[in-house]
Amino acid sequence: MRIENSFIPVRGVGETTERRLWQQGITHWDEFDGSVVGDTLADRIESFIDEGRTHLERGDISVFTEALPASSRWRCYENVSEETCFLDIETTGLDATRNDVTTVSIHRGGETKTFVKDRDLTGRRLERELEASSLLVTFNGQRFDVPFLETCYDIDVTTPHVDLMYPCKKIDLDGGLKAIERDLGIERDRPDLSGRDAVRLWHEYERGDESALETLVEYNRADTRNMKPLMEIVADRLHETVFEAECPTE
Repeated sequence: MRIENSFIPVRGVGETTERRLWQQGITHWDEFDGSVVGDTLADRIESFIDEGRTHLERGDISVFTEALPASSRWRCYENVSEETCFLDIETTGLDATRNDVTTVSIHRGGETKTFVKDRDLTGRRLERELEASSLLVTFNGQRFDVPFLETCYDIDVTTPHVDLMYPCKKIDLDGGLKAIERDLGIERDRPDLSGRDAVRLWHEYERGDESALETLVEYNRADTRNMKPLMEIVADRLHETVFEAECPTE
């Protein structure tokens, strides 16, 4: 499913109206016929489509992620999948005012980068990585990763953001990232670790154990890499249940 299949970002169009449009065969902006809704709403939809095309030509999807509910922002992924940045952080605790970010991993375009505290992890590096991305994908990042980075590095994360936790809930995938991975058969190369293990490993590294940092980095990188197949599975399932189920069959 692409942004061009969506009408709910329009003011006055809820999920019920959008489903009615799809059921009548209006499954793409190109197929919109103003006669199927009232004049006022038709004008809004036509204006949204015109402006939306301009935003897409610029590669800017922020207007759509701002207008879509958190559980529906997955619809933007297919448009910018190659420019999507998957991000995960490790910290020394849960309070950004008292604890530190230890590692940040970013996976984009088949490449994973990891930045480490007191080595190459800086606010400017993070800003450059995010500025190079059309979409940011995290798991629970809306409540944790993003506010933590903004507090610790005095940055403003404005990259359009999909927090996978919300679309996962829409298809009854509950629990943490690793529990959902197990449910879906997404495998890891190394034994699973916890957030508590991540704190322990960092402190062991601070005491001189370089191998502890290597383990922590690989753990962080696995969290980040595994979000890509999760994003694709979730988007495929929601495409089927939200979109295809409502489209008329020939």
